[in-house]
Amino acid sequence: MSALPPDDVPDDAVDLSAPRRVHVVGVGGPGMNPIAAVLAAQGHAVSGSDMKDSAGLGRLRALGVDVTVGHDPALVEGVDVVVRSTAIPDRNVELVAASRHGVPIARRAGILNGISKLRRTIAVAGTHGKTTTSSMLSLAMVEAGLFPSFIVGGDLNEIGSGSVWDADGEWLVVEADESDGTFLHLDPEIAVVTNVERDHLEFHGNFENLLDAFRRFLRGASSHSVVCCDDDWATILGAEVGAVTYGTSEGADYRIVDVIHHHTSTSFAIEIHGQPTESIELPIPGLYNVHNAVAAFVAGHLAGGEPHELLKALARFAGVARRFEFRGEAAGVTFVDDYAHLATEVAAAISAARTGDWRRVVAVFQPHRYSRTADVWQDFADAFVEADLAVFTDIYPAGEPARPGITGMLLVEGVLGAHPWSRVAYLPTRDQLRRHLAATLAPGDLCLTMGAGDLTSLPDELMADIEAARG
Repeated sequence: MSALPPDDVPDDAVDLSAPRRVHVVGVGGPGMNPIAAVLAAQGHAVSGSDMKDSAGLGRLRALGVDVTVGHDPALVEGVDVVVRSTAIPDRNVELVAASRHGVPIARRAGILNGISKLRRTIAVAGTHGKTTTSSMLSLAMVEAGLFPSFIVGGDLNEIGSGSVWDADGEWLVVEADESDGTFLHLDPEIAVVTNVERDHLEFHGNFENLLDAFRRFLRGASSHSVVCCDDDWATILGAEVGAVTYGTSEGADYRIVDVIHHHTSTSFAIEIHGQPTESIELPIPGLYNVHNAVAAFVAGHLAGGEPHELLKALARFAGVARRFEFRGEAAGVTFVDDYAHLATEVAAAISAARTGDWRRVVAVFQPHRYSRTADVWQDFADAFVEADLAVFTDIYPAGEPARPGITGMLLVEGVLGAHPWSRVAYLPTRDQLRRHLAATLAPGDLCLTMGAGDLTSLPDELMADIEAARG
């Protein structure tokens, strides 16, 4: 674990029980934007800054947050606390000014800890699936009359935002992030782990440290810990702490049964300690989304929600932005975008696409970060086996400097090394990618774009290209 920078306050030292003047550096980011919205709803005087304007900043302005595009040392004058994410470097002019004037600087973990002290907290963690699961759980608890507040890392399609603060409810649902150790500072009543995979080793150092962090997270639950028993490492950790289990495996406390895949949905039922519930049809495809839905059901049930009400909400779940999100259709080609950036996520998204009746599944993948690609590129060798065509672009750096020999070509070599007859293309630049796909995609195809970078804009660009080329 990395030490705190010298001017950061301890993560358990942020007191939000009374109104404060809070300034958020990097307020447009997916981790900080929903927190700023919650702080404003709680009655704090909130300001924030970011390097570029966005729809998220527009929503914050509508909530009364004083948002500035660009960083200025004067913005921290007169505030009680400055909040930063791990993406903000120590040299940021606002952090330097806050340190010079003795203004406390809190990390994202600290501000979440302060918020969670005001509610009974359900924390949802896992290498992947936590955004969808915490979103499903939040909406299911609303349906069950539990009036939750929530802070999620993605925009829920129902409300177009990733956070809500309910003044009357007693529960808070938090997407608990393991990437920077934030999830260890939440003191949850209920802790959920969807899965455990090698990731964020640049922070944790090695996989053993990552496992230990998840172990500590589960042990920190004051009431219930919950794990997916279809995931090997989550099962091992869950057994150590006596967790409630869910999954398709026999012996699961909440067992998934009668799964039927449809074009854009999946139906299933749940057996609770052997007793069946009503079956539901989840309006998004893929077994991985069924796992997410059942994780949400379990946590909501443990929080006191009635099964029928929880299932009724899940049956109406409209999804989260960039989680198998249908983006449109052009000249008979369907476009779906997904945040998948780890090998198991990619394989799960392609498998979900495979349940439809498209003529071909064309998987387009943008690797994320040079450090991550260097660590895990071999893991992708089998991730694209269900795609008819796999197309790779170069790495989205996310602020990292390039590394010699680390490019998207590593994944191509990994796939072809394991499956020599796979149809694979490597198109490192956006222009090459657009030209190739516009010429290659045909009616009946599904184009599935995946990655945590800027590939999310490609479907809109391709739809315009195809419409222009084909009239």
